[in-house]
Amino acid sequence: MATKSPTPPPGDVAGAGVKRSPRERLLDAASELFYAEGVQSVGIDRVIERAGVAKASLYSTFGSKEALVEAYLDTRHERTLTRLRTAVASVEDPVAKLLAVFDGQARSFREPNFRGCAFNAARAEAPTGSRIDGATQSYRRDIRELFRELASGAGVADPETLASQLQMLYDGGASAANLDRDPEAASPQRAAAEALIRAALAH
Repeated sequence: MATKSPTPPPGDVAGAGVKRSPRERLLDAASELFYAEGVQSVGIDRVIERAGVAKASLYSTFGSKEALVEAYLDTRHERTLTRLRTAVASVEDPVAKLLAVFDGQARSFREPNFRGCAFNAARAEAPTGSRIDGATQSYRRDIRELFRELASGAGVADPETLASQLQMLYDGGASAANLDRDPEAASPQRAAAEALIRAALAH
């Protein structure tokens, strides 16, 4: 008779027996809860309970809830840019590279826990000038710079304008896919992006 594998203790990676640090466990818990339920809706005690750490660990590691939220957003920022740049690197044609950003984003629309843009949600609940605001603006600058870099590589005469236009489509597609619960929003979003790119190249 087969025996059931024991459940890994808190702080271990399932099946790996690798101990995770309190910081990693707090970030994992914060990422899950903040994205699913909202930054303001989730209290510190719930994050601590989900992470399985002492409250002192949170304050010694991050100092405050705001700093934890900032770290959660910074981690999401890095992972998102990595995913998009990986999608871009998978194709050679300059126009295809621009569209690959949307293809990379579209894959997230199909994830069962997709709840729209984490940065928009967190920023809507944060005061201007806060660390959360700063993390959001940093992410948005990097998305716009990615579009600008790719537009320039494609030979567009005004890469700054096209980058701004494409970022609006990027934002709008995520909102539509979330609000309508429709991952197929990626299709008209991509078509609109291609039309903008072709028009920019024609000038």
